[in-house]
Amino acid sequence: MQSKSSAIGAPSEPMSYRLGVDIGGTFTDFALFDEARGEMFIHKQLTTPDDPSRAVLEGATRLLARKGVGMAELESIAHGTTLVTNAVIERRGARTGMLVSDGFRDVLDMARETRYDLFDLRLKFPEPLVPRSLRREVAERVKFDGSVERELDLDAARVAIGELVDAGIEALAICFLHSYANPAHERAARELAEREFPGLYISTSADIFSNMREFERWTTATVNAYTQPLFDRYLQRLADGLAADGFAGQLLVMTSSGGMLVPEAARRYPVRALESGPAAGALMSAFHGRALEVPDLLSFDMGGTTAKGALVNGYQPLKQYDMEIARLHDFKRGSGLPVKVPVIDMVEIGSGGGSLAEVDERGLIRVGPRSAGADPGPACYGNGGTAAALTDANLVLGYLDADFFLGGDMKLDVKAARGAIETNVAKRLDVSVERAAWGMHEIINEDVARAFRIHASERGFDYRSASMVAFGGSGPVHAMAVARKLKIPRVIFPAGAGVMSAFGLLVSPLAFELSRSEPCAVATLSAEQFADGFREMEEEASSLLGEAGVEAADIRLRRRLDMRYQGQGYEIEVALPDGAAMADIFAGLPGLFRQTYAATFSSSTLDEPLEIVTWKVEALGPEASLSDGFRLEGTADSGDALKGSRQAYFTDVYHDCPVYERGLLAPGTEVTGPALIEERESTCVIGPGDVVHVDARRNLIAELGAT
Repeated sequence: MQSKSSAIGAPSEPMSYRLGVDIGGTFTDFALFDEARGEMFIHKQLTTPDDPSRAVLEGATRLLARKGVGMAELESIAHGTTLVTNAVIERRGARTGMLVSDGFRDVLDMARETRYDLFDLRLKFPEPLVPRSLRREVAERVKFDGSVERELDLDAARVAIGELVDAGIEALAICFLHSYANPAHERAARELAEREFPGLYISTSADIFSNMREFERWTTATVNAYTQPLFDRYLQRLADGLAADGFAGQLLVMTSSGGMLVPEAARRYPVRALESGPAAGALMSAFHGRALEVPDLLSFDMGGTTAKGALVNGYQPLKQYDMEIARLHDFKRGSGLPVKVPVIDMVEIGSGGGSLAEVDERGLIRVGPRSAGADPGPACYGNGGTAAALTDANLVLGYLDADFFLGGDMKLDVKAARGAIETNVAKRLDVSVERAAWGMHEIINEDVARAFRIHASERGFDYRSASMVAFGGSGPVHAMAVARKLKIPRVIFPAGAGVMSAFGLLVSPLAFELSRSEPCAVATLSAEQFADGFREMEEEASSLLGEAGVEAADIRLRRRLDMRYQGQGYEIEVALPDGAAMADIFAGLPGLFRQTYAATFSSSTLDEPLEIVTWKVEALGPEASLSDGFRLEGTADSGDALKGSRQAYFTDVYHDCPVYERGLLAPGTEVTGPALIEERESTCVIGPGDVVHVDARRNLIAELGAT
């Protein structure tokens, strides 16, 4: 179902302010960029879980008022949110029905028929978002080659949809066999439902993800349908609230693949916004890599609820086309719902400032994945939390200043933090509160390092000579310790690291990507047929950007193919060169494939026919930009950066550490650890022997010491 409201109109005259807003599980981050002056203003406040739009509206109003900027002066608002992901995890979506090809009602229950842990006798899988009682079969059959074996029975479809509507569904997923090869039956069923049941939200599997393998295609369609009503209403509340405050610019929504969508497209494809906030952080890491001429990076984002890791290779974040959400078992692959959409390749780690610690049945500390969230939050927040959270440990260890959290806007309770750790961890292990807090801190560091090791090895990425970009509210606290475990020599702390995902929203272009399974042997294609294989997708993807106001001349196209040797069951992605003539690309396709195959598997010696499985097109608008070396509020060219000193715990003893105000550290300054470098949204913890240099853009470049 398309949007039930009109788009927010374009501004009538040029404006110079852009706002990025990233909603996390604990905090909502804001970044206001003044393009005319090259200045950035930031804000951070607790998320409002009952209605995330409330935190967006309240925070935007506070930040703009602080800077004397009116809502009407904003040119655009770029928005990233975890709302869709949380709706699936917490099962807060709409009551959803499903129309399937006859004989395939139980595909969602049978799933892949694999076990993600062979030795776990208590194995659990996520329940389908659509229960069996809300699935209806309908007579129709399209064959694998797109030919119609049996026409769709529209009368039966009408009756089936009517039964589901009577059962109280709000959304409908239409999922037919082989619709990727011929979507005519799904489109006919959709037209019928729109005509006779106009209040229904409808998702068709070929529209959401037009690829082979019905289980993944159908789960993706059900996730989209399940979250569409909630996301539509959320965007409407947000748009109405912004309009009431005078906003007349363009509202943009971040996708998991690193591009922006206008609200109308986001309402149609909420599944593409599953990991929108973390994707923005990975994009900003790549932005810093280009500025610093560092092509290979580990992007480390740690906030209040989870940590995310991404790999940047050759200045580009790695991308993939499948992910899992709502994993049930220690974040193990196979224990969640598979979703097939383009996403920046990230590993999720159940570690954040709100991660709760407990002593397990073996007498060992376990931290996460349970989180205190924003309400009540860690014990030190003073909102009624009694469990011991990672932020409580970092406060006890001296890494955080109780009087300077969020620049002093939020006071932390050291006594409550110590009490929570003593009750939940220290007494049970018969150790001091400090040792218990250090144990919590170190366990998280090892969890993050282990996740990076596995993720990088699975992608064939050698991180030993790479650098790490650390950001998020908790990332700079843990980054140096994680880097030491990984033997990464250098950590980059960008200015405004605590809200860097919000910065990433300001550098993301409008973009939309389509993929379509259409298997064919390369030898059977002509150059003209090869070009025709992309043409329809190019037009569709470009039209979505055109509706957002992007001129045709400003649209860039990227083309990729999933290819394999004929007979293989696994494909590799081959990126086609930009700007070359399609005839030349087609002529060089075998060489491109073998080059990619050799880079993936270290060998390409097979002499077998080649097969194209999936065609992919991404349309991108003009790149959004931040002026080189933008100035962050609170920075100054002169002033005493040394604020004082504080006791901070490293390994087995407290050290007296100098505390620096980051905004007053001038370019060229060198700081030797142990030291604490504070900014409003986070604290950079520098260990003994580590050395920090402040570069011309006021990034902190930290080199690991010998100890």
